[in-house]
Amino acid sequence: MQESAVQYRNRLLGYLAGKDPVKVQSQTADRLARLIRGVSRARLTRRPAPKKWSVGEIIAHLADDELVGGYRMRLILENPGTPIQGFGQDKWARLGNYAKRDPKASLEFFRATRKANLAFYRSLPARQRKFHGVHSERGPESIEQIFKLFAAHDLNHLRQIEAILVKRPSA
Repeated sequence: MQESAVQYRNRLLGYLAGKDPVKVQSQTADRLARLIRGVSRARLTRRPAPKKWSVGEIIAHLADDELVGGYRMRLILENPGTPIQGFGQDKWARLGNYAKRDPKASLEFFRATRKANLAFYRSLPARQRKFHGVHSERGPESIEQIFKLFAAHDLNHLRQIEAILVKRPSA
């Protein structure tokens, strides 16, 4: 049974419990770099199971998602209450050819975009962080909530990557 949008949000936010979202997001690119250091491209692009993303695909997803999140926060700042369209991550992975992307290039794109989004978020006064949009699947979400979800999303995917890389590579 697939989880609902609310269940998904709650599960992710559970990973963040008690953690500072700014600190989590500030550390993610370096944590990813440490995890993939010395790992062959073949291993990074190998799927752990059919229909499960490889480490490289997860990093490409994080990079694209960071771009989307930055846009959403800026859109909300410009026009509070604006509709926010969800997107099909599996379709983006297929259409964006995540399986063929260089994981290290995806990481560098993620790092640069994350740095810009962190600077943007830090520049906002507290009252602007409360501005919200209306997500097509999850309902009202403030800039602050989106920011927290991105930190939780990082933790979710870091766990996935760690689990994939702990498994013995198949022959």
